[in-house]
Amino acid sequence: MIFRRTLVQIGTLAALALIAACSPAPKKAGAGPSESGVPAAPAGAMAIRFATDWRAEAEQGGVYQALATGEYQKRGLDVRIIPGGPGVNVAQLLAAGAADMGIGSNSFGVMNLTAEHVPVKAVMAMMQKDPQVLMAHPNAGIAGLADLRGHPILISDSAKTSFWFWLKAKYGLADDQVRTYTFNSAPFLSDTRAVQEGYVTSEPYTIEQEGHIKPVVMLLADNGYPGYAAMVLAPDTLIGAKPAAVQAFVEATAAGWKSYLDGDPAPGDALILKDNPEMKPAVLAQAREKMKAYGLIKPIDGSPIGTMTADRWKGFRDMASGLGVYPKDLAWQGAYTLQFLGKK
Repeated sequence: MIFRRTLVQIGTLAALALIAACSPAPKKAGAGPSESGVPAAPAGAMAIRFATDWRAEAEQGGVYQALATGEYQKRGLDVRIIPGGPGVNVAQLLAAGAADMGIGSNSFGVMNLTAEHVPVKAVMAMMQKDPQVLMAHPNAGIAGLADLRGHPILISDSAKTSFWFWLKAKYGLADDQVRTYTFNSAPFLSDTRAVQEGYVTSEPYTIEQEGHIKPVVMLLADNGYPGYAAMVLAPDTLIGAKPAAVQAFVEATAAGWKSYLDGDPAPGDALILKDNPEMKPAVLAQAREKMKAYGLIKPIDGSPIGTMTADRWKGFRDMASGLGVYPKDLAWQGAYTLQFLGKK
């Protein structure tokens, strides 16, 4: 079973000095190929430790592809990917100096940083649509989100403080429908009335393989959920001191995603499989196809990969503030910057 990412939460950072002290130093640029066989960074390249929000997977494919094909290296960057996991908090790694840049899973997580006055910004959105879905059993009388009333809904603790606000307000759902999703699909599979959360790129496939059923899949983004996902985060200090490096990272990552989706994904997949031996090639292949089929990465209006807009961010703020998640006077513009994104 593939675990889902939790929302970024800000906690006590005193103990994180140990994390920063113990974090392995980046390899020296120009010292030859890495152990993974990726192109070596040039001498004098800037080291970037990039923290992901989960173990290596296709949802990070553009980053791995950019590293494997030399997109970062040819722009003067020496990137090392720090894979995430169930206990990893990307924002804390950034705050502790144990990572230089990282992934912000969703718009709630990034906006939470702004609400907590954490000096970190989203500099690109690798996913234009949040891949969050709800799944139902076939023949359960559920054709869409409007049919969820009265059904038990299995969602994680992080979901209860994020997309659940939007979902219950839009569709008239009730808190007593909520059951805790512990990243085990057995409760869903054993109750044909149940609904379960997941990512469109993973859990539906897992359910098909484990339960031998084809679930009804409802992508929240295709029903009006306004958030971005898989955003690249950079501390304000890095943005201010090394804007050219941030620009290079954004451009290389966008190129990596284009190559991963439209070209041969084998280089990126090889690195993913090396970093995450539990991953399977079939899982990577189906996830890549779903990212393409659902339009998760490429903007539908033809804008460059990674695009964000002030209107989208304002729409998300308006939605969340209207539901009481954030104060209406929240300085939401601090959550992101558009300075590194290309024009249509």
